[in-house]
Amino acid sequence: MQLITADTPETQFPSPNSASEEGLVAVGGEITTKRVLSAYRQGIFPWYSEDQPVLWWSPEPRAILYPDGIKISRSLKKNLRRSKFSITADTAFSEVVKACAGPRTQSPTGGTWITAEMMDTYNRLHQLGYGHSIEVWDEEKLVGGLYGLSLGSAFFGESMFSHKTDASKLALVYLAKFSKSSGIDFIDCQLPTVHLASMGAINISRKEYLRILEAALKHQDHTKCWQLDD
Repeated sequence: MQLITADTPETQFPSPNSASEEGLVAVGGEITTKRVLSAYRQGIFPWYSEDQPVLWWSPEPRAILYPDGIKISRSLKKNLRRSKFSITADTAFSEVVKACAGPRTQSPTGGTWITAEMMDTYNRLHQLGYGHSIEVWDEEKLVGGLYGLSLGSAFFGESMFSHKTDASKLALVYLAKFSKSSGIDFIDCQLPTVHLASMGAINISRKEYLRILEAALKHQDHTKCWQLDD
């Protein structure tokens, strides 16, 4: 585990293979757009709470979802057919991030982990074309969604929220559909959860993750505003 200081170049990180047993790679540094993009390109992501220094992680195993592997349960299919929700992309990125910024049981401390500085940085990444969101609407009310970053042919999921039953699941289904049609090879789900596993996410080793990441980064970045098919 390495300490990042004010003198550490924004693109410099230790090898993900040097991570602690919990997956911690480095501590410290500011959350800047350049540093965050560099971290993701090296298989590392920030995850910390308001009262902590910035923590940089590369967990093992790593949870990913292949677009073809999305699982839609019988009950979800039924709810989707009956749903009156409408789905958009990249129309309310900052609102989705804000909605996701609540207490999380999987936070390092159990509290809010999407800090104000993280929200500012990811909003700037959206403005630069790297940050993308899927929004779920009930008439004019935002009731669910997810956001993350797109680099090469990979999408790095950051967080999702749901204020109506199945709203976040619907967002993930549409993300998988868009990924399949847009040449995104895999969705990085970061940490394994029962919820993501039920939707088709699988666990792979850090070595395998870094291999598929390297291949994905050889492709052109998806920096244009996303448009969902009807």
